[in-house]
Amino acid sequence: MNHMLRAAALPTPAPSLALFAAAFVFAAATPSLAQRFTEPPRGIILLVADDLGSDLLGSFGEAPLRTPHLDRLAREGTQFPLAFASASTCSPSRSVLYTGLPSHANGQYGIAHGTSHFAQFDSVATLPAILKRAGFKIGWIGKTHVLPEKSYPVDWTWDGEGRDVMTMARAAGEFLASAKKRPFLLIVGYVDPHRPFGNNREHPGVREIKYDPKAVAIPPSVEDRWPVRQEVSMYWQAISRLDQGVGALLETLRNSGRGDETLVIFASDNGAPFPLAKTNLYDAGIRVPLVIRNPVQIRRGVVSNAMVGFADVFATILDWARVPKPDRKELRARSVLPILEETNPAGWDEIYASQSFHEVTMYYPMRAVRTRQHKLIVNLAYQLPFPIAGDVFDSDTWEGIIHHPEPSIGDRPLSQYIQRPRVELYDVLADPAESKNLAADSSRASLVRELEQKLRDWQDRTADPWIVKAVHE
Repeated sequence: MNHMLRAAALPTPAPSLALFAAAFVFAAATPSLAQRFTEPPRGIILLVADDLGSDLLGSFGEAPLRTPHLDRLAREGTQFPLAFASASTCSPSRSVLYTGLPSHANGQYGIAHGTSHFAQFDSVATLPAILKRAGFKIGWIGKTHVLPEKSYPVDWTWDGEGRDVMTMARAAGEFLASAKKRPFLLIVGYVDPHRPFGNNREHPGVREIKYDPKAVAIPPSVEDRWPVRQEVSMYWQAISRLDQGVGALLETLRNSGRGDETLVIFASDNGAPFPLAKTNLYDAGIRVPLVIRNPVQIRRGVVSNAMVGFADVFATILDWARVPKPDRKELRARSVLPILEETNPAGWDEIYASQSFHEVTMYYPMRAVRTRQHKLIVNLAYQLPFPIAGDVFDSDTWEGIIHHPEPSIGDRPLSQYIQRPRVELYDVLADPAESKNLAADSSRASLVRELEQKLRDWQDRTADPWIVKAVHE
């Protein structure tokens, strides 16, 4: 207010023709984002890490974890620290990236491989199918982890070892050469930094970066013990290998001559394979890194505070390709292209998540809504014990927890982690570790009702079969 008063007291100089001319030239030389998107985009590369959670990664550029190539990608594009996977299990989460539908709506209720063998409904349109019909060449390198195969038509594939990141980069070069001047979608599915961390053997062309267990950051879900530090140090080593692979692939893109017409997206399918994270709807399980580099954006190195979900990534890819979204009422997604240069875009203030299975024997349906301050989780089968994913169950971290005289997960006794209430409410600003369930606090009763209604409405809009439990139980 005082600044405005001081400015008003000053004499106002008459505007000059030169000033008007300069303003006109500046406006003409700085087209809006909408104007910059009028040329037909031609390339899309979607890079998907495996079990790379934000809780153990932090923001790009943070020491001591070294990720120089991902740091550079973030500096050249837009980073979304409030990006969320729609599930905390590989196949269901990836299915949302590729269909824009929650896993309870697309049918990929659990993991696709092995005896679990969950698969999407045949009627669900996928990115490869939609863009192939639009004339795009479709390439896929590495991990797919979704079914059915017929819903994912590809023109070019490489299915070698998903930790051989330098060979994956060379394969990307072969695909780009084969695409010539055609529009393309290339999906790259890395295996790093998924367990087993013992796969940290030497890989051709990779400088294996090893971390001192004493220097790593420990997740809030576990006590600070030596076996945990050893596992996290190996996890970080896998992240640094992934980072080198991403750098090599982006250098391949630059050398191909297609970099200035290619949208690049980097994300992870879900959180880290540690307790409280993977297969959970706590932030450690669903808050994931997301970077989008638009070759025509002018403002770069943006850190956006938008809350973005995986269905929005699906919509963003179709927006860049100038291909309409499928006409399905369950599809609740919007493109982030118009907000890539904004730090605080309006209207991006909540996300939803849905978890039903991991392995076929791991039934534990949960639904969640998260706002900027609160998260509500409804455990739809809360009478059941919470199941532990095999790769977590077999870990040194889990062994250390269950053999402790007073086993706990962060601030929770292990018994409360296994046997959960129907409703959980957290103030994620005051309690980022989500350790203090406020659902039973009478002063929060109206908030619980409000968020439960939001969640129920979302289930209804997205045709969630599990809404029957809310109605009849």
